[in-house]
Amino acid sequence: MAGSTGSKAASGRDKIKSYNKYGYLFLIPFAVVFVIFQLIPLVQTIYYSFFENYRSGLKMIGPNFIGLENYKTLFQSGDFLIYFKNTMIMWVLGFVPQILVSLLLAAWFTDVSLRLKGQRFFKTVIYLPNLIMASAFSMLFFTLFGDIGPINSILVSLGLISGPYKFMSHVWSVRGLVALMNFLMWFGNTTILLMAGMMGIDKSLFEAAEVDGATSGQIFRKVTLPLLKPIFIYVLITSLIGGLQMFDVPQILTNGSGDPNRTSMTLVMYLNKHLFSKNYGMAGALSVILLIITGILSLIVFRATMKDED
Repeated sequence: MAGSTGSKAASGRDKIKSYNKYGYLFLIPFAVVFVIFQLIPLVQTIYYSFFENYRSGLKMIGPNFIGLENYKTLFQSGDFLIYFKNTMIMWVLGFVPQILVSLLLAAWFTDVSLRLKGQRFFKTVIYLPNLIMASAFSMLFFTLFGDIGPINSILVSLGLISGPYKFMSHVWSVRGLVALMNFLMWFGNTTILLMAGMMGIDKSLFEAAEVDGATSGQIFRKVTLPLLKPIFIYVLITSLIGGLQMFDVPQILTNGSGDPNRTSMTLVMYLNKHLFSKNYGMAGALSVILLIITGILSLIVFRATMKDED
């Protein structure tokens, strides 16, 4: 009997191994795409960041190995820190209302007691802006908030302002418009993710809290929010990475200038200027720094949000 049982177990393990090979076969396309389009370009970017390689007039200088000089130049110029601050300010201005509105909408849509009508319609509507290209959104806002745009015409006709307000000439109006566009494009996606997290919470927990006399606000704070932590961490980190990569909205809205006075210039816009001027060494160094910053900030966010569980 023991020999028969052992042979059955061995045959079972052999079957598992034979099935596992199909999993590796399905991973091959992903691995090939990752190596060709991500890993190799990443290694090349890090390699070129240690070289002097730029265009001066019609003449191409380099590539000449200069070590860490590109990195020193970036930090000594001061522009990098200014553009990093701009990027984080516009990301925070867009993300804070995004997460608050998304939490509110997700709580409403998943609350059975409210019996909201037309939920499918409203879910579709709030997600639609996410499907619109950022460039199209930027052109729309550029037209709406122009000096002779519809927004100024409405404000003047209502007597709220005496003359057209130059939205594109004031620091916080430009930053506010960039944040507003990012909010409109992404709050629907965030709402769907938070709804998925809320719908996965065991309903018996809410019922038990109600039996104990907890109010709806207390249930939301003490039950819903703690159990939403994994989804919240995912939303926060992905939004942070997207914020550091912010480019198309401010690029089109300010025509690539980052005006007024470069206060809406982001890190990726700064990177694009180096690429446009054929300064590949500086562009490579800036890309590597962006990669490091993204990793560090993501790690900080993850550790800070998971501190209670540790």
